[in-house]
Amino acid sequence: MPAETLSPLILSPGRNCWRIEHTRRFKLLIDGDAYFTAVRAAIRQARHSIFILGWDIDSRTRLAPAGADDGYPEPLGDFLHAMAEAHEGLNIHVLNWDFAMLYALEREWLPVYKLGWHKQRRLAFRMDARHPVGASHHQKVVVIDDTLAFVGGMDLTRCRWDTPDHACDNPLRRDPDGVAYAPFHDVHAMLDGDAARALGELARQRWERSGAVPAACAPAVDEDAGDPWPPDCAPDLSDFNIAIARTEPAFAGAAGIYEIRQLYLDAIASARRHLFFENQYFTSNVLCNALAARLADDDAPDVAVISPRTQSGWLEQATMGNLRARVHQRLKSADRGGRYRLYCPQIPGLKEACLNVHSKVFAMDDSLFCVGSANMSNRSMNFDTECNLVIEAQGGPAQQTRIRQAVADMRNRLLGEHLATTPQAVADAIERQRGLHAAISALQRDGRTLAALDPVVLPELEALTSDNAVFDPERPIDADQLVEQFVPSHARRPIPRRLIGLGMLAILLVMLALAWRFTPLREWVNLTSLIAFARNLKELPFAPLIVIGGFVAAGMLMIPVTLLIAVSGIVYGAVYGALYAMIGAMLSAALGFGLGAWLGREALHQVLGHRINALSKRLAQRGIMAMVVVRLLPVAPFTIVNMVAGASHIGLRDYLIGTFFGLLPGILLTATFSHNLAEAVRHPDLKTIAVLVLLTALLIGVALGLQRLFKPRKDADAQ
Repeated sequence: MPAETLSPLILSPGRNCWRIEHTRRFKLLIDGDAYFTAVRAAIRQARHSIFILGWDIDSRTRLAPAGADDGYPEPLGDFLHAMAEAHEGLNIHVLNWDFAMLYALEREWLPVYKLGWHKQRRLAFRMDARHPVGASHHQKVVVIDDTLAFVGGMDLTRCRWDTPDHACDNPLRRDPDGVAYAPFHDVHAMLDGDAARALGELARQRWERSGAVPAACAPAVDEDAGDPWPPDCAPDLSDFNIAIARTEPAFAGAAGIYEIRQLYLDAIASARRHLFFENQYFTSNVLCNALAARLADDDAPDVAVISPRTQSGWLEQATMGNLRARVHQRLKSADRGGRYRLYCPQIPGLKEACLNVHSKVFAMDDSLFCVGSANMSNRSMNFDTECNLVIEAQGGPAQQTRIRQAVADMRNRLLGEHLATTPQAVADAIERQRGLHAAISALQRDGRTLAALDPVVLPELEALTSDNAVFDPERPIDADQLVEQFVPSHARRPIPRRLIGLGMLAILLVMLALAWRFTPLREWVNLTSLIAFARNLKELPFAPLIVIGGFVAAGMLMIPVTLLIAVSGIVYGAVYGALYAMIGAMLSAALGFGLGAWLGREALHQVLGHRINALSKRLAQRGIMAMVVVRLLPVAPFTIVNMVAGASHIGLRDYLIGTFFGLLPGILLTATFSHNLAEAVRHPDLKTIAVLVLLTALLIGVALGLQRLFKPRKDADAQ
């Protein structure tokens, strides 16, 4: 390799990595089939401890969709339980992010309460909520007996398994419900030695910080113990030092850790020939600024970013997708020498024509390679917990040459997969064309290839993402500041008390249902007939229109919409009741908005007083997010918020979008609760009552959580 590509050493513990440790073997596992096969084989060899840390973990996941044929159950949860039962000294710790309700429909429902995780006392399952408001535990780490570890971008969950050919019609690519999902690309890594032991220490720290009982310390190294390294996995690199880099936000008095961010910045500043990135997201402001500065230099390196054409789902596309387009256009403007390009892996036959890239990998020249959980987003650089592995060409000349060859080979394997060619063909093209972009252009062809991307900022979405502090925050969100930003303190009402009151009402209704089941109350008051009468309403002609019209009228008459939502849930069930309630509430909100615009701010001030002035100002300035906050936290009656918004000159589009997302959680919860309450009255068996109790607990939990979240800061500090 050309001598001019040599770069000064970058890795520095305490600056851009946590520790540099020796590893005997390292293997890059490209795509889910390779990772899932290796991790199942390694788990089978575990004897004293298994740690699994993840953003999402699903007990139903089959690590070998075609069948493992190893004598153990196929689903992950059953497999881990069987391992614990088969080996008396084995303790298993599973730590899953205590996810936001935004992801509830994508995840195994309430896994912490599922009996499947609690069959074996030596399998401990915990949800990790020890992070700032809005942050997530995003590390994806598995450690076996403190001698073998896995780090990368994949969780042991649904819709992750795939093979490198990413065939559109692979029959094995099914979620736990048997539904097919699109091809999926990701990267993980496996390593052993002292580095694996250090990752065991990291896993124990995170387990303890989640609030769990501390796990036993790692035992002394047993030279006679079996080797958990899967025999079919030949290492890509052996006998070298590897770094571990982290992101951890400041929390509970502990300082923040931003090693991964500094690593990226140091690599961008040091690159001489090329920077290769393969990442799910590309939205980080600090990385954008660093790349823009390099692209403005006369000696700028080639910068190639591989990312999915579209983000996962319409919400991510509308937020993270638009933020990526903003970064992309900034870099195009800064690029003086045509050194920057954005690509997506194109696969003929796919609906979106582009592979879903979920990996978090980058390489600098042939000198440095990084793989882990961190996206190129503000969250991963500053806000979520992350863990990456970093290889750098260090040591003597022979050692450096060996590591540089391995770095180049791993990068070329990734490019070769996307370009439907061999790693050697990629290496030859880079050498022959003397540039990364020129090599990609020379290897592009019809069919499967890397296609250029040029996302543009959409004006209709720019208002939604004008401030990325919520969708891709750079620092922990302070709850008091968030609410004060959107709703002035003197315009707020004591929301938590109202919510707790609603929760107490829910408890009263549950007690009523129990009394109806086990006391003579059912003989005194025929509640079943009352529920039946309510359900008969839906047989009337145009009944849904009547319900929707009721919401519109209620919005004008200051009748609480919560009552109507509950009635909709009883009459039409959780799904249709929520649907009709949402349509009616949105129409009512639109009508109230129009009325407020017609009356004007001065007229409302005379009727409602000075409190509406500050609220009106915040709504106009903060748009969508302000509406989301005031709907989630009902700071004023529904009707008043509608009219104040109309008079505040907030755009109708922003108003409706914010109203929709702010009302949706409450409508779903209320309609579901009222439907199950009616079912508990009509069919008062233990199952329906148990569901009702669970929903009541959820409602109370939300109320108490909001009370704790938004209590005055001085009270919190006093505890």
